[in-house]
Amino acid sequence: MLRIRTSRLSALVLFGALNIAVPALAQQKTGPGISGDDSLTWRGVTLYGVIDLGLQYDTHSAPFSPYRPAASGNIVRQNSRESVVGVTPSNMGQSRVGLQGVEPLVGDWTAVFQVETFFNPQSGEIANSLKSLIVNNGVPLSKQTVGVDGSSAGQVFQTAFVGLQSARFGALTFGRQVALLSEGTIRYDPNYHATAFGLLGASNTYSGGGSSEDNRLDSAAKYFVRFGEVLHLGGLYKFNGASGSANTAWQGNLGTEIGLISLDAYYSKIHSAITSTSLSATQVATLPPAYPVADSLSATVSDNTAYALMGRYSLDAVKVFAGYEHIKYENPKTPLSAGFVNIGGYVLAFVNNTAYNNAKNVQIWWTGIRYAVVPALELTAAYYGVHQAGYGSGALAGCSTNVSSLCRGSLEAFSFDADYRFNVHFDAYIGAMYSGVHDGMANGYPVYTTNINPTIGVRYKF
Repeated sequence: MLRIRTSRLSALVLFGALNIAVPALAQQKTGPGISGDDSLTWRGVTLYGVIDLGLQYDTHSAPFSPYRPAASGNIVRQNSRESVVGVTPSNMGQSRVGLQGVEPLVGDWTAVFQVETFFNPQSGEIANSLKSLIVNNGVPLSKQTVGVDGSSAGQVFQTAFVGLQSARFGALTFGRQVALLSEGTIRYDPNYHATAFGLLGASNTYSGGGSSEDNRLDSAAKYFVRFGEVLHLGGLYKFNGASGSANTAWQGNLGTEIGLISLDAYYSKIHSAITSTSLSATQVATLPPAYPVADSLSATVSDNTAYALMGRYSLDAVKVFAGYEHIKYENPKTPLSAGFVNIGGYVLAFVNNTAYNNAKNVQIWWTGIRYAVVPALELTAAYYGVHQAGYGSGALAGCSTNVSSLCRGSLEAFSFDADYRFNVHFDAYIGAMYSGVHDGMANGYPVYTTNINPTIGVRYKF
């Protein structure tokens, strides 16, 4: 066993989305963490964790899921049909447990690693978005539970990487890692990806550059370096373990911090990106014998291109956030075939490679403010908007109603929440988010197109 000899390393158990990482790495820090004196560190290896539980009421939702990381849908979704109340996990930040460490090598070079597991404390289940879809296979919308696609697919480790870092030359890591674009939306989201209080946390489609399965990437190499205190640069490449471009991805990041202002620009290209959905009753009835219904999903495949600009202005007790992202969906240059094995070992029994004969363009923007009334109490107000350009042809060209998902449409969400920290380990929160869909983005919503989700909860971190 490798013997770790470095001095104590502070456990970076973070507020918000709590994407924990070694400080010099590009993994995004989203808020104050645990001090060195309070961290569970032994010979350079730190054990950390977060348990986040609350009580939520949704005006229009489906029954909560024991598998989806957030349990509820938080924003209005196609199967939202009734008011629901229940215990929900990870409202402010993902419940997780992990290990991270640093091993000094030569000069200022060190070896680093991190592994972490996501779990749902209200059910005891490993976080598994794809299983929340599986249980709705063949079930009509009127009887479904919350089912939402995502990068959590029951893997033992949601994060698992190893690498090298140097104060002068930067950090290079390999493994399953948070994508650069996702790091950016965490850092510049007024709610730091809180699933109950922000659209970016409730729907990882945008942090995933078009697919919520891509906010974390397997087999990825990531590099991050700082040039003094002003400029930083990041790059990421995802390998597919085979020839061709299918399921590869690359992202770039250029940013600066000047005085009170922080700015970052991102570019993302993901080939053969997958958006998974539950099987319809017809698909279940025609499912090939080789594909078990308990392991099979349907999927839309696309080549996704995204670019984004995000910023933050910090002044004493006030932080102002803003961001813009553009996502373009196109048919994949390398189609995937039925039977493709997706993350978590789930099989894509039905695959649509031609959903975007005309490119689909989506714009996302957000803004918000965080105000520290006193050091222990922060108030956050935020607004999020999404606009989908119409991409139909023929009779659907230029349409702006809910007759088709190809029509022009929009989504909006706004929220207000308060977070009170009793100490570095324990905090309590309360808030609510409104969401609504319109026109083309409301296609397939048979009953309700709005939701409000008042939520109260507590979080313990170590």
